[in-house]
Amino acid sequence: MLVKFDIYSDGEFWCGRGMGVDIFTQGATLDELMNNIKDAVELHFEEDIDAGEQITVVSLTELQVGSIAKISGC
Repeated sequence: MLVKFDIYSDGEFWCGRGMGVDIFTQGATLDELMNNIKDAVELHFEEDIDAGEQITVVSLTELQVGSIAKISGC
């Protein structure tokens, strides 16, 4: 089974929202969020996992990239 997550920062926390499944979790860091997603998926699909189903998590992450170099006039 494939479970997809939309991952984004709300400015304070990293958030993970399941796409097509009713799962939402967050973490202070991206690593913490990924651990929380793993735990949430294991709980949500506990019966399926116990029955031998393998779950694969795919994430779509949004990052904002801004200009880090500023050009100054002479």
